[in-house]
Amino acid sequence: MARKSLIIVESPAKTRTIKGFLGEDYEVMASMGHVRDLPSNGLGVDPEHNFSPEYVIIADKTDIISKLRKAAKSAEHVYLATDPDREGEAIAWHLREALHLESVSRIEFNEITRSAIRAALDHPRTIDGNRVNAQQARRVLDRLVGYQLSPLLWRKVRPGLSAGRVQSVAVKLVCDREREIQAFQSEEYWTIIAQMTPQGQPDRPFAAKLIEYAGKKLKLAHEEQAREAEAALRDAAYRVASVKVSDQRRNPQPPFITSTLQQEAFRAFSFSAKRTMAIAQQLYEGLDMGGEGHVGLITYMRTDSTRVSNEAKEQAKKYIQATFGQEYVPKAERKTKTVKGAQEAHEAIRPTEVSRAPEQVASHLTPDQLKLYRLIWRRFLASQMASAVLEVMVVDVTAGEYTLRANGQRVKFPGYMVLSSDRQESEFLPPVSEGDPLDLLGLDTEQHFTQPPARYTEATLVKALESRGIGRPSTYAPIISTIQDRRYVFLEDKKFHPTGLGMAVTSQLEKHFPEIINTEFTAKMESELDAVESGQEDWVRLLKEFYGPFSHALHEAAEKMERVKVPDVPLDHACPSCGKNLVLREGKFGRFVACSGFPECEFTAQESQFLHKEDEATNGEKPEGAAGEEQPEVLCEACGAPMVLRKSRRGPFYGCSRYPECTQTKPLPGQEGEAPRAKKEPPQLTTIACEKCGKPMAVRKSRRGAFLGCSGYPRCRTTKPMPAEGVEVLATPPAGNGEAKAAKPKAVKTAKKTTTTRRKTSKE
Repeated sequence: MARKSLIIVESPAKTRTIKGFLGEDYEVMASMGHVRDLPSNGLGVDPEHNFSPEYVIIADKTDIISKLRKAAKSAEHVYLATDPDREGEAIAWHLREALHLESVSRIEFNEITRSAIRAALDHPRTIDGNRVNAQQARRVLDRLVGYQLSPLLWRKVRPGLSAGRVQSVAVKLVCDREREIQAFQSEEYWTIIAQMTPQGQPDRPFAAKLIEYAGKKLKLAHEEQAREAEAALRDAAYRVASVKVSDQRRNPQPPFITSTLQQEAFRAFSFSAKRTMAIAQQLYEGLDMGGEGHVGLITYMRTDSTRVSNEAKEQAKKYIQATFGQEYVPKAERKTKTVKGAQEAHEAIRPTEVSRAPEQVASHLTPDQLKLYRLIWRRFLASQMASAVLEVMVVDVTAGEYTLRANGQRVKFPGYMVLSSDRQESEFLPPVSEGDPLDLLGLDTEQHFTQPPARYTEATLVKALESRGIGRPSTYAPIISTIQDRRYVFLEDKKFHPTGLGMAVTSQLEKHFPEIINTEFTAKMESELDAVESGQEDWVRLLKEFYGPFSHALHEAAEKMERVKVPDVPLDHACPSCGKNLVLREGKFGRFVACSGFPECEFTAQESQFLHKEDEATNGEKPEGAAGEEQPEVLCEACGAPMVLRKSRRGPFYGCSRYPECTQTKPLPGQEGEAPRAKKEPPQLTTIACEKCGKPMAVRKSRRGAFLGCSGYPRCRTTKPMPAEGVEVLATPPAGNGEAKAAKPKAVKTAKKTTTTRRKTSKE
């Protein structure tokens, strides 16, 4: 019997899809993401010896490693088919080391289709050491910052806090925006819109906005100016000063990359970045398409490249020509702007087969999957279609010394816009010529006030991070999740607000670690990590240049940083008791809502009563780096040591890694208060009276078994062994005076139990 080749992927969903494309000569297994990481109970990095990392098998991956080792030993050859990015390359390297593989091939594919899998197997390569070093450098950087900076914050601000190299910059962006809003001074201004019509044509009205006076741009700063202009416009004669008509080409947007997909999914469906990536992961890894079997519907969704393969372009061209006509095919190939630092070996996010229109696959997808697939399919197809042509009309109108302007447009050729189900057009202006008189129908004079900059949404925060070169496609979603999980920001009306903790921590980092919190420095570090990946930078030298100044700043901050009081955060809610503003306050046991009028008003409430956060299922989303980028460190609130994931009969929880010296525990995020302890049953009262106080003796339990104890405990602490023949118990507990109500007694039999305890000796 011929030996099979083994293909190792990250996700079990991929195994089903890939197995459908390959014959019996291949076995496909999943590593379930990362298999090794830095230890959770120590730094795991040696700065004195070239930052050598200490890797250990992740606790819950030991069984998976055993199965993979067994399969690899009997395989003819092993192919590592982890994701086609820096993180995937590192996972492939860790697999090779953990499985002790000498001969191994690395394959990668941008889409999970039969042709892509076969092409990858025909062109295997070795593991890219530069990619691995780039990911390793990022992981070590994040460990050095998080593990050494977090205990300092714990001592100076609040126990249990932690900091991260990139997410701290994201929190700073939110805090900076909040400061801008608080410092903003609103200014008054007025606008005047004239409703008019060509003379003698009352059924052809249009609107023109006041823009100039005596040939100069006009700004109406207060009501007196506005009323003066309004009065003059009511008495003026209106005439067309100029008419400009021109054609305007509107080009489609390029296909999605990770950041633009997250932004558009939020705008269209209010999907969070995390939810978007979870759904995209499912579309990429493959879904059951009935007769077709498991099929990957989109290309890899963690990418910053807008490049499209020639095969995909040709496929789209044929579909457009057949569906819409030759005029919808662009005459020349469209060039897209390259994103700075983008990995051009990757492709944009696109459908793997453009002929799979959303309507054709709708019956096989969930509503959310269909929404996202339709978004990706339309964006890609539109990017390959001809430009739209709009006819634009601009009419300037004079009224005495005042000038007003009207704008209109209409579609001459829809081009790619034929795909837009919700496109809107402004109404085209009536045909007028220079010098034509106009009739005034009315004036709309309105007061306005300038608005402060808008708070970040998930979409605009991702856009801000991307535009500043902070983070990479694989990190946007975990950054946003992390800063919320760490309680540095909160969402209200889908907008980010900093918490008191976020403001306090940011102010201290700005004061003592200005480079760590600096956006330009963080962006520069991202560029240098890219240089490591391309082989232009040495990762150890990069770490040395960073760690020297950071270590010095850490020592200085330990001496100079003062303890910080966490400020309250004002909320846009009134106290239901007294009407004063509510604030978000940090307490010993977490955040809560309180009245700003305390102590006169003692109103408090749970945070969830006023702040609503969408409860999203990840739908099987790939964990963003169990050993990956920007992994949050959960620190013990009692001693500052890292906490590790443990299990109990009530479910998983965090426990201190220094157990049994430290017994501190903590619920998982989102589980606070969700798993209360089972209510303790009251002890059963017996017919036996206490020899000291006369109250009924109760059946109690200890580690050594059942015994009798006085029901008057703790005032009376009388105990006695359980009788061998058993006891009779009362059906109901006593009334408030301690006397038992009359009830039919029932027998409780106790079996003698012999327990033998054997101590281990030092020899054992």
